[in-house]
Amino acid sequence: MSKKNVKKKQGWFFNKYEDKKDGVIRGYDVRSTKVKILCILIMILCFAFVLVSIFPVIWVFLASFKDIKEFTREVSILPKKFDFSKIKTTWNALKFQKYYMNSLISVAGSVVFAVIFNGLLAYGFAILRPKGYKVAFGLVMWSLLIPATTSIVAVFRNINMVGLSSSFLPLWLAFGANAFYVILFKEFFQEIPKELLEAAKLDGAGVLKVFSSIMIPLSKPIIMVVVIFAITAAWSDFLLPYLVLNGSGKETVMVKLFSFNDTPTDAVSVLRAALFAIIPPTILFAVFQKQITDGATAGAVKG
Repeated sequence: MSKKNVKKKQGWFFNKYEDKKDGVIRGYDVRSTKVKILCILIMILCFAFVLVSIFPVIWVFLASFKDIKEFTREVSILPKKFDFSKIKTTWNALKFQKYYMNSLISVAGSVVFAVIFNGLLAYGFAILRPKGYKVAFGLVMWSLLIPATTSIVAVFRNINMVGLSSSFLPLWLAFGANAFYVILFKEFFQEIPKELLEAAKLDGAGVLKVFSSIMIPLSKPIIMVVVIFAITAAWSDFLLPYLVLNGSGKETVMVKLFSFNDTPTDAVSVLRAALFAIIPPTILFAVFQKQITDGATAGAVKG
């Protein structure tokens, strides 16, 4: 039987498996009826997980179009009218553009610090390897076992002692010392051909020149992963921004959401504010999900 006839017999759902030669289910596996049934069950289960995951977001979006009376009395998930002016009114009333700008400043600095400082430390561990680097790397690995909240009191006291309260700098520095990002960079740097580094040294390039001209340009996949992880984490971070920025006029979106507990804001306005908060990371993941998975694989797989 020809390959074309096999594809027609299998149907459109299984055609994409025809040229698949790796993974759990490969091209020749789907010729079995049992495997086909298993594929369908897996797809149904995945769709169920997707629906469960996105339902809260859909509910928040639809509830944002209701007024407080409709929200408290109507049981239907669908609003009677899709009136975007209500969302616009809440945006203007809460002055959310200000908190968006504060969050953008926090995120931008966190991304720069996460890439530069974690990348430099990983460069030392993977390429330079100075005397005692194994001890330092062991401490970095050990820090992964310590919950970040256990040191928050000491960190907050030190921030106040050096006069950095009501500033974005402590938030940026926190992302510049992330063990997870260091490990991602280190694993990727170790796969870069040593010949390129030796050639750069023969041309007279110094340590920082090699890092900026060789390591960074060749590490775009893993840099993309770290950037996306840092953006997501910095945008959703609450505890440290709350301690450092609360009452300073530089509150981020997440800090502002928490402050609604102390204000006479109705439930629908809070839901609309929550909608404003989840839009940026949702768009980010929808646009860059392929880069996230591809970059994570590039940084994690060796050989």
